Amino acid sequence: MSKGPLIILSGPSGSGKSTLIAEMLSRTNLLVRLSISATTRAARPLERDGVHYYFWSKEEFLEAIDQGRFLEWAEVHGHYYGTLLAEVEPFRNKGTGVILDIDVQGARQVASRFPEAVKVFLKTSTWEVYEQRIRRRGTENEAAILRRLETARRELACIGEYQFVVINDDEDLGSAVDQLLQTVQQSFV
Repeated sequence: MSKGPLIILSGPSGSGKSTLIAEMLSRTNLLVRLSISATTRAARPLERDGVHYYFWSKEEFLEAIDQGRFLEWAEVHGHYYGTLLAEVEPFRNKGTGVILDIDVQGARQVASRFPEAVKVFLKTSTWEVYEQRIRRRGTENEAAILRRLETARRELACIGEYQFVVINDDEDLGSAVDQLLQTVQQSFV
């Protein structure tokens, strides 16, 4: 049995990563799963522990770092985020593909350890869409929104580090899902 592919999906806040991944997973019979990340940020409305993230205390997170339990981790916007090795390697070893929904710095960490990883960058066609989507969430104050937008500008500058780019606009979600699905299917070959 060959090892399952590792697919990295990155993109600025508001690019629609979670929506795109969920829709893509609902349309495929491939052995592929989304890795659940750990974070120290509070859950947003409708997010559930162990489904959307593992919501940990800062102390739990730092202990896991010390124990070497992360494939990658970073501090972003004052909170820690990381991909647990237990969410990736056991599945890949059984032939299941694993999708990582991670930021640019996390993608760099993973790619340095796994150069065979398939890297996909998700973006919208216009800058205004990012801001609209972030503001529509209604989960953050103005200072946090501005921080996310500044981070988005820096992340967009890194698009050349990725093998594939998918444009995700509200009026054409189906096309973005198709592009991502095709990329994931090809990673199994």
